Amino acid sequence: MSDQDQMALMPPENPVAMPAQNFRTRFRDAAAPATSSATAMPAHVSLWRGLAFSPAMAATVALTWVMSGWFADDGFTVLETILLALIAFNFFWICFTVSTVSLGLYSLSRRDPVLRPDPVRPMKVALLMPVYNEVPWYVLGNARTMLEELRTRGGAHEYSMFILSDTRDDGIAAQELQSVQALHATLPSDTRIHYRRRVMNTDRKVGNIADWVSRWGGAYEAMLVLDADSLMTGRAITRLADALSRDPGAGLIQSFPQLIGAQSVFGRMQQFANGVYGLALAEGLARWCGHEGNYWGHNAIIRTRAFAACAGLPRLRRKLWQRGDEDRLIMSHDFVEAGLLRRAGWSVRFLPRIRGSYEETPQTLIDHIQRDRRWCQGNLQHINLLGARGFRAISRFHLLHGAIGYLMAPIWFALLVIWALIGRGEDASVLTYFSEKNPTMPSWPDMSEPRHVLVILLIYAMLLLPKVLAIAALPLTGSRFADFGGVGRFILSFLSEVLLAILYAPILMVQQMLAVFRTLLDMQKGWAPQARDGGYYSLRTIAFCHALETISGIALWIGILAGVVSVWLLPIAVSLILAIPLSSLSGMAVLGRLRDWMGTRDVLSEPQITRAARHYRAELKSLLDGTPSGSSPAE
Repeated sequence: MSDQDQMALMPPENPVAMPAQNFRTRFRDAAAPATSSATAMPAHVSLWRGLAFSPAMAATVALTWVMSGWFADDGFTVLETILLALIAFNFFWICFTVSTVSLGLYSLSRRDPVLRPDPVRPMKVALLMPVYNEVPWYVLGNARTMLEELRTRGGAHEYSMFILSDTRDDGIAAQELQSVQALHATLPSDTRIHYRRRVMNTDRKVGNIADWVSRWGGAYEAMLVLDADSLMTGRAITRLADALSRDPGAGLIQSFPQLIGAQSVFGRMQQFANGVYGLALAEGLARWCGHEGNYWGHNAIIRTRAFAACAGLPRLRRKLWQRGDEDRLIMSHDFVEAGLLRRAGWSVRFLPRIRGSYEETPQTLIDHIQRDRRWCQGNLQHINLLGARGFRAISRFHLLHGAIGYLMAPIWFALLVIWALIGRGEDASVLTYFSEKNPTMPSWPDMSEPRHVLVILLIYAMLLLPKVLAIAALPLTGSRFADFGGVGRFILSFLSEVLLAILYAPILMVQQMLAVFRTLLDMQKGWAPQARDGGYYSLRTIAFCHALETISGIALWIGILAGVVSVWLLPIAVSLILAIPLSSLSGMAVLGRLRDWMGTRDVLSEPQITRAARHYRAELKSLLDGTPSGSSPAE
């Protein structure tokens, strides 16, 4: 397609400058309101933060003091000191999750304090859908669904949809264009849907959005950034736009995307966890973040000129150990953009109670791992930005938390190894397993003392507690157990999710540790498109992917059977040695009598928008394939 043909599908350009920011200097946007919700932190937010952080710190100090008594009698060895530090570090983040969910439980029992009654001022809003080698009929089917929703709903705002293609495959690009032209012919003449394909996909999604902002952004007060698998109801889009219109100090408002479309075992596990536990955690997060929230890169509305003035991303300087001679693109750009907006004087808000914001999840464990490697690469970059000038403390915490989410994996693995190697005392330590006095007889480690068992049970209980608290919060979210198929089916789904989470957690720990090392050794390359429907992987590929877990599991089993390793590590040993079959299980479709297993209310009572999206996808697919479509939007 020629540039002239492309321009026929785009409105006239309305440029706006988008300069790259300097992390070495402070910056405040002159357009940010001088006195608004963006410039001051309300007193109640300080209280929320104290209630989130203080209990986690207090519980960690208490556990550290108790566990230090295990080793104090004979003094601390180096390994014991490291073990204690690792346990304390991990336990803080576990407790912090518990306190955040507890705040969410309390907050959900109260009226939503975030929504404002101020009048809505009409805005021109651009819906931006960046795509890169995606399935055209799928993406454009979702786009049409959202446009139809907005047309039916009406409202004060004027919406335009932009398909921003970075697709490199000419065949896919031709189908994108054909799909857009089909929508133009099908939708009412006043529907605004535009298409642009970049010749060069410079700076990937960051560059794709920046190109639109700098060339067309001046005509739109707000932009709602979507992902290729995003789906939002007209009500959700309108509520986001209304919230931005009512708050002149808001630079970005993030919705809480719920997972849909999971048809595999692993996908259902993720979707059930998101649908049952997610809102309480999100509500607690929204409360202690206040107006210093975060951005997840999609399903969020942004004030266009604020983004242009404050969030242009420079490249990061290449480190000495990294290959190549070019500076590096900021991969996980969303966290950084939120920090830059906040630095410049705009608020970044999170409204988790807006329902109707959806996205999809990887369908197999390997697809999840591949996505996780990319996220790890981007999140570890954030460590380089912790010293950036002008960032708020909470913005730095968001950056640090994103990196720690991956650094926890090697820490957990180190904890596992040390716990396996060290015993109660010198005679019970695996490191001195065969004593000099009797080299033929091993000393079995003693982990049967009540205080040892209680602390281990406490750690396991704290990992489970956020799920239990989130279930207690379900009635406060408007959900009923009947929405999940009744009490009996809900309990079965809950127990299934907990069991699968326990089984997959050690595998994900090892894989995230490998992702950290791949990033540190500069081995992680590329940002390939996600396999939306899940990929098919041969047994050889699965075995190669999970070789380290399998070897680690075998070593743990040998240690447990020989009396070298504590039996408390048995659940981890089971998971690791079963990594290959568990990975194969993850991609199995949930069909037949199990189709409602681990089903959320969006599974058992499918929303109208997902039914409509399925119809429009099928309609476009049949058009591209040249076959008739026989479904209707209500099916």
